[in-house]
Amino acid sequence: MTSTKPNLSFWQIWNMSFGFLGIQFGFALQGGYMSRIFQSLGASPDEIPGLWIAAPLTGLLVQPIIGFLSDRTWSPRFGRRKPYFLIGAILSSLALFFVPYSSVLWMAAGFLWILDASINISMEPFRALVADQLPEKQRSYGFVMQTLIIGIGTWIASNLPWFLTKVGLEENPNEQGIPLNVKVAFAVGALVFLASIIYTVVKTKEYPPENEELLELEKKNSSFFKDFFQSISSMSSNMLKLGLIQFFSWFAFFTMWSMATPALTEHVFHAPAPNKAEFNMAISSEKMAFEKLNVVYQHAADQVGSDMGVYGLSSMAFALLIVFYSAKRSVNRKLIHMTSLILGGLGFIFMKFIPDPSYLWICFSLIGISWGSILSMPYAMLSSSVDSKKMGLMMGLFNMFIVIPQICAALGGINFFAQFFGADAIAPMMLAGTALLIAGFCNLFITDQNAIHG
Repeated sequence: MTSTKPNLSFWQIWNMSFGFLGIQFGFALQGGYMSRIFQSLGASPDEIPGLWIAAPLTGLLVQPIIGFLSDRTWSPRFGRRKPYFLIGAILSSLALFFVPYSSVLWMAAGFLWILDASINISMEPFRALVADQLPEKQRSYGFVMQTLIIGIGTWIASNLPWFLTKVGLEENPNEQGIPLNVKVAFAVGALVFLASIIYTVVKTKEYPPENEELLELEKKNSSFFKDFFQSISSMSSNMLKLGLIQFFSWFAFFTMWSMATPALTEHVFHAPAPNKAEFNMAISSEKMAFEKLNVVYQHAADQVGSDMGVYGLSSMAFALLIVFYSAKRSVNRKLIHMTSLILGGLGFIFMKFIPDPSYLWICFSLIGISWGSILSMPYAMLSSSVDSKKMGLMMGLFNMFIVIPQICAALGGINFFAQFFGADAIAPMMLAGTALLIAGFCNLFITDQNAIHG
């Protein structure tokens, strides 16, 4: 890539980031509604984290590989990162469409695995693209622009099932147990995912490598495993410190995505998912009792999804504020990130004490501030200390600090550590809040001035 990169305009950065709208549609629908799908198919709250295990496992494998390959890809027509955006978008759209048609738990878990692998194929090169295209002084601006678009996508996608119910689509589940409004929301998400990625592919022109012959030589002499282990052994102390922050941050958000629906429908809305096995469906009165409780649960689950969308709005507001500020001034990334994570941690903890559901928006607003920072500040701090020739691989390695905590959470971390906060359904949200508070204070370990200011 060219050694001197010109500043890009607002619309150039917007266009190169727009594909994240679709990526976030996929993540928001997955995070807000997969646990609901699992519960609709009969999963108990204790089983839900384990059903999510495939998602972070695929990220652990896919992201470094895609980063390595995209570092060594160049096509005058298709560019370096764009081919991976498009492949991931096609696969993600297909998976999104078919997820809510799952008839049994193993099928839903399998589609989640395919969906998360496909989203990872698209997402990792987007992070590297910002560092590829922007000069150092615009990188905070670029990553925050992605956060702005992510916030828009989170809010719209999270509210889709609720909105579809309001315009007349039935909320009652069909014979497979998954409501029609959820099916239509996932179909819309599939369309938005593909369309937004195509927009970025068409509107963004990538810089060619400075020396194409050298790139070809590096491709012939390189090996994924060799580069992978060399890169791990040469991780900077700054990257490791950021990784520690990411570990606790993503443990918290994985806990939210997997457990917010069962936790909040029971603790806040007093409408837990009924267990079909506890009802004799051959007796009409018991069948009617189950259906009545299920309708109440589905309505509460819609409302939880809508409330979760608020964190997209507040992350968008956070991003707008930082976009306007960082366009002309340097920001203290460390201070912003520490403060944001602490606010998000308090948002989770407040969920236990709110008197009724009308206060949930306050909790998710605070969580959204931390989400906006998580999606921008760590990457901006990291990009200041990474070899540009290995940007894709290093971003992929950095994302190991995202997926490893999710694997730990899914393999029993949530069920084990939540016990320390009591036996109530809300305990996992208290665990998430504590993890975010720890992540916030871990920012005190960051001392690299190049990473802090930008």
